[in-house]
Amino acid sequence: MITVHYFAGLKELTGVAQEQADLSGRTVEELWQWVSEKYPGIEAGAARVAVNEEYALPEDRLETGDVAAFIPPVSGG
Repeated sequence: MITVHYFAGLKELTGVAQEQADLSGRTVEELWQWVSEKYPGIEAGAARVAVNEEYALPEDRLETGDVAAFIPPVSGG
């Protein structure tokens, strides 16, 4: 199992701040596919995925106990 966190507007879109997913051994790309199927429209937000507090590549593999976070684009002034 991995833990998936959703931040800012993504938390509102999904209706949850975090959840558990049985995606150990899968890639970050497969995580995106799972989330996109579960929450249609999430891919339109152009979020980045971080795994264990580091931005991840689509081919990176998820391991049991990993923490993945969907982080929407942010702007500042």
